Formats: sequence, C-alpha cells, structure tokens
Amino acid sequence: MTDAVRPSSPPRAPRSRNAPATPLQRSATPEKAATSRTPTASRLLKESSILVEAENHFAQFGFEGASLENIAAAAGISRHNLLYYFPSKEALYHRVLDDVLTEWLEGMEALSHSDDPQQALRRYIRAKLQYSRLRPQGAKVFTKEVIAGAPRYGKAITERVAPLLKTEVRTFERWAREGRIARVHFTHLMFIIWSVTQAYAEQEAQFALLLGKPALTERDYASAEDLIVRMVLSALDPAADA
Repeated sequence: MTDAVRPSSPPRAPRSRNAPATPLQRSATPEKAATSRTPTASRLLKESSILVEAENHFAQFGFEGASLENIAAAAGISRHNLLYYFPSKEALYHRVLDDVLTEWLEGMEALSHSDDPQQALRRYIRAKLQYSRLRPQGAKVFTKEVIAGAPRYGKAITERVAPLLKTEVRTFERWAREGRIARVHFTHLMFIIWSVTQAYAEQEAQFALLLGKPALTERDYASAEDLIVRMVLSALDPAADA
C-alpha cells in the first residue's frame, strides 16, 4: 500500500506590478501624477489665485508672520489643499519671489539688447515704475527678504541677478567707449535706479500722504519717471566727460 500523498498548498501568485496600490500608496498617487503631467488650465488658475494671496500676506507680514492657514483661507481653500499645489511654506515663498524676479529680469534683458542708451534707459525706468504701481506687493516681498539679509533667497539672487547685471555693465561700458554716454560707476548706477523706482512701491503710502491724497495717481508716476530719467541722463551726458 502506497503512502497517501498529502496535497500541497497552491503556490502563492507573485504580486503583479499592476496590483492595486495600498491605501498609503493611493493617497500619494494623485499628487505625484499631477506633478508629472502638464498642468491643466484649472490647476494653473488655482495656483495663480494662491500666489496672489501669498504675495499679499508675505508683503504684509513677512515670511515668519504669514501663515499657510490664512493664505489658504484667503484663496478659498483648505491648508491641506494648498499643500497639494505647494508642498511647503518655503516652496510657496520661493515661487512668489521667483515670479517677482523673473518679471524684473525681463526688463534688464531688454536694456542690454538696445543700441540707443537714452531710449533704453527711459523704457527701463518706465517699466520699473509701472511694476511698482501695478504690483507693489511683489516689490515689498522682495524688499523684506533683502532687508533681512536674504536668508532664504540669497542664492537665487546671486545666481540669477549677478550674471545679468554684469551684462548690463558691459553694455554701458560699450556705450561709453562709443562716446554715447559718460563713464560712471555703472553697477552703482543700476543700484540707484532699482532703489529709486522701487521706493514708489515700498513707500507709496508715505508719498501719497505727503502729497495730500489717498494714493499716488498715474500722473504722479509719470512725473517721477520724467524726473528720474532726466537725472540719469544728465549724469550720463557725454559732455560731462569733456
């Protein structure tokens, strides 16, 4: 009599790569998928709404004083939902500053591509003042970061602004060699233009108060533009080197 053969347990099927994800995996999947795809129009619209409110809060309270809860509430979403779009307060802060700096640098690039110093400088000063008028909160966020010593954005400023500033200085040097402008310290010239134009965002409330009006008008900015341009062009008048 032969021994009875004990039935063996059926072999365990290997886990398929396409097997359903665990609850933990499922919770992370949508965000990962969203970031790997081209952003939809609705996502971009929501990000824009968040960025507007974040810019306002960072301008008023600074990085430390602003809270994700208040930014989310102002945007009409929950803090958890905000973190779906921006994974941290630092990431949101960096994105706001990135947008501000990108818009500023576009004006610097245009300046270096011109062959007419007077027209180029007028357009650049006008663009900087227009930015201060139309997007003062962005200028205030940037200023707060710089006044604090740029602890969170210093590397980006160095990497993005310094190369363009050197390009601008080379453009000014070329114009000086061609006799189109006087030779001055061109790096400090750019610092002065930045400072005086940004003041119309940072100190707009004080300027309006001293002018006896609730807010600066478009005419005020036009007057400031004319005066700043005259001052800059006077300093760069080739006759000053004669």
